[in-house]
Amino acid sequence: MPPTPTDRNRLDEEASPYLEQHADNPVNWQPWDDEALSAAREHDVPIFLSVGYAACHWCHVMESESFQDAEVATVLNERFVPIKVDREERPDVDSVYQTICQLVSGGGGWPLSVFLTPEGKPFYVGTYFPRDPQRGRPGFLQLLKDISNSWETDRGEIENRADQWTAAITDELESTPENPGDPPESDVLGTATAAAVRSADRTHGGFGSGGPKFPQPRRLDLLLRASILDDDEAAGEVAGEALDAMAAGGLYDHVGGGFHRYATDREWTVPHFEKMLYDNAELPRVYFEAAAATGNDRYARVASETVAFLERELQHPDGGFYSTLDAQSATPDSRLGEGDEPTDEEGAYYVWTPDEVRAAMGAADIDGVDAETAADLFCDRYGVTDGGNFEGRTTVLTVSASYEDLATEYGLDAETVERTLIEARTRAFDARADRPRPARDEKVLAGWNGLAISGIATGAQTLDPALVETATDALAFVRDHLWDEESERLSRRYKSGDVQVDGYLDDYAFLARGAFDCYQVTGEVEHLAFAVDLVRVVREEFWDEEAGTCYYTPASGEGLVTRPQELNDQSTPSSLGVVAALLDELDLFVPDEGFGEMTDRLLATHADRIRASPLEHASLVLAADAHTRGPVELTLAADEVPASWRETLASRPLPTGVIAPRPASDADLEPWLDALGIDEVPPIWANREAEGGEPTAYACRDFTCSPARTDLNAALDWLADR
Repeated sequence: MPPTPTDRNRLDEEASPYLEQHADNPVNWQPWDDEALSAAREHDVPIFLSVGYAACHWCHVMESESFQDAEVATVLNERFVPIKVDREERPDVDSVYQTICQLVSGGGGWPLSVFLTPEGKPFYVGTYFPRDPQRGRPGFLQLLKDISNSWETDRGEIENRADQWTAAITDELESTPENPGDPPESDVLGTATAAAVRSADRTHGGFGSGGPKFPQPRRLDLLLRASILDDDEAAGEVAGEALDAMAAGGLYDHVGGGFHRYATDREWTVPHFEKMLYDNAELPRVYFEAAAATGNDRYARVASETVAFLERELQHPDGGFYSTLDAQSATPDSRLGEGDEPTDEEGAYYVWTPDEVRAAMGAADIDGVDAETAADLFCDRYGVTDGGNFEGRTTVLTVSASYEDLATEYGLDAETVERTLIEARTRAFDARADRPRPARDEKVLAGWNGLAISGIATGAQTLDPALVETATDALAFVRDHLWDEESERLSRRYKSGDVQVDGYLDDYAFLARGAFDCYQVTGEVEHLAFAVDLVRVVREEFWDEEAGTCYYTPASGEGLVTRPQELNDQSTPSSLGVVAALLDELDLFVPDEGFGEMTDRLLATHADRIRASPLEHASLVLAADAHTRGPVELTLAADEVPASWRETLASRPLPTGVIAPRPASDADLEPWLDALGIDEVPPIWANREAEGGEPTAYACRDFTCSPARTDLNAALDWLADR
């Protein structure tokens, strides 16, 4: 037998929690690096690439069944170079090979299992494989043997397929049209929202006629914008139905706040229990914006509780945010029989039995309501029964009865029921804290933190100014640990002092978005300057003038079999869409750098794709809509924006507007220009001093401006009339 291509598992050298989970496998896992790729070329064996993430349920299942199995490990070690990739650290690798999985099979997901030539070209792909055949899926052990045999006997056919698949990936991810036309027309938002309304589940909320159901925050952005700016009644109704359903169902954690990854069913009852930073960044932003647009206090409460969850359970002590909480945790003692050993179960931390609710309530009355009645109210409110709704014995909490109905049933007034349930939730939260907790992936990702910073800054703008400290602390953490001031380059991942991976387009775009949103809330120019610095790197490293697009990977970074773009909204927004909108907005502050022209060109390049499938490109639709409507500016000249103005802005949303604080006096603008690295005052600030020493607002729409107003409502009224 020839020597094995790799002689040991190298994942013990990695900081990724997902890779660490596999460091003790008998498989000789390698990280994705030159050493591993060179070993495949040197020994002329295929690569088995496994992509997953720390909170991935089926990744854990495949590890238990196959990667801890000695026979499977022997075949992998002798006949392949096995490579493990954390898709959260290396989304570029995941994007390339996830694309071929979707093209070949019509679907994808994690774990992603791909067989590659030594040059990295894919020739067989799938997701989860059981060790032995079951439910129509081939067994992984036999699959390994078959592919190894084919590599020896059918090499030409494998390489032909690999070439064809690589060409298909390149066509899907890298190619741009040779002769693009104009950016999408003014009806692009209407077309997208009409498609969203058609795809809506008008019975159970959300989108699609079955399960699983995902939150789709960017679709909700489309609907809310159309409702606010275009008075689209149907769009507002569909957005409200989705927001209501998610907040009432099992997707939302009714005890601790925050959202799970997705619902497995049409009714939003049973979630997949992992909690991701990006969901709990994007969703509170949408709920904050919906609360501002509708005045719905429940939306504000859900958003605020989700931010509280982030601060409590995902925040690094110095301000940044960790990535995920696992779906699994050990069985609580209350569910173990005599002699039973706890095992890891999905959702164990979050589900309830009636006896557990009663134990959590204790013996003390709540506001004159005895503890037994409080337990009954809690069970009725959240649907907790002996039979349960999850695996036949426990209950995922969902809002199952209104305060009014419970008040009638129990002979209480609705206010007493509500107060009792608020305290009951607190007692349930305290009791749940004693259960074994889900594992936490403690890597800090620049892009995901950018989403969280933006979402929390939205809350500071629309609801609670105190939240701005949480947003700016996270921004400072990422800047301190992942931004290199000397090279002016961003890294993607920080974990316990270890910094790795060059930043991708989403890292730059999402973090710049968060920094810019912090500027709009605080009026601190350092946040604006950081956003501009990040976007300047986007222009240098990601923008391709000839192709008219931004690629996902930096020009100076590692080359894969293709250089992907990220056009579609998936679990996170399209980085291309986010950067397109941001370029337009920052062009108002640094007009000589060509940012606006980049947006125009980028939208023209991708216009056909946007028109053909607007819902898949919601972020690009939002950027195109704002670009078509023209700039909306609200310049605030004040050394300190009055609290009353903050309240006014919170109640009068500007979906495509830019809020541009500046010093009251022109004499104080010089250090601001220095921070931005520009010589002249940009038009958005020029000749817009505070009048008579009073805070003054200047409103502009599409290059037409109001007179100076010391009454903010008057300036906003002027905008509303245009």
